[in-house]
Amino acid sequence: MISIAERHKYILDTLAKDGFVKVADIAKALEVTTVTIRKDLKYLEEKHLLYRTHGSASPINPLASDLNVVEKEKMKKDEKKRIALAACNLIEENDSIIIASGSTVYTFAENITPGKHLTVVTASLKVSLLLNEITDVDIIQLGGTVRKNSASVIGDYTNRFFTDITCSKLFLGVDGIDPETGITNSNIEEAQLNKRMMDASLRTIILADSSKFGKRGFGRICSLDRVDVIITDAGIPASMAKIIEEAGIELIIA
Repeated sequence: MISIAERHKYILDTLAKDGFVKVADIAKALEVTTVTIRKDLKYLEEKHLLYRTHGSASPINPLASDLNVVEKEKMKKDEKKRIALAACNLIEENDSIIIASGSTVYTFAENITPGKHLTVVTASLKVSLLLNEITDVDIIQLGGTVRKNSASVIGDYTNRFFTDITCSKLFLGVDGIDPETGITNSNIEEAQLNKRMMDASLRTIILADSSKFGKRGFGRICSLDRVDVIITDAGIPASMAKIIEEAGIELIIA
């Protein structure tokens, strides 16, 4: 019979490799009960070696913080640039696109170059000011209450705009991508706005660096199966990439 120390090592090694573990999977692999594995996870959490969630565990705190967009812009800059360039390749002539708020989608907007006529609908004040410099980009700046943390607008007035339009693509930044919880944002009002944006778009394209996988924000946007494309960097855990591809989502590694 496998020892406690061997179980703990297996759990931590699997976490390091895959980025998360499921209680049922570990119990099956080690031929022990789920009760035993839950006790193991509780012990390892008390030692600050992992974080438990419902039916699973992750090596980092899975709850996403609501950071100011200025702070976010300083993080993962190289990865965001590569993601942004890959996203720009999906833009087509005469596209009508929605650009949400956040540091990754702002980097995407920074890399949009003249040459294609676009209509851009955005909640982000910074994106509007940036793209206003490109003559062949028509901008629709959403109105509403300004949320200072994201330099974007939110609220019922903002949400209602999306009942009257249809756009070809939504470029969406998120705070969490989790197999069980789905796609999340750290602010519930932004999450509600993101849902309306999805309803008004033919394709939803998520731009997220690999640190967002396994994270869960306060506001749930949707389940994984509502997403068409995810663009991320090479740091995505292989197990998470497999889950995304098995869900029928196009995965682009930038």
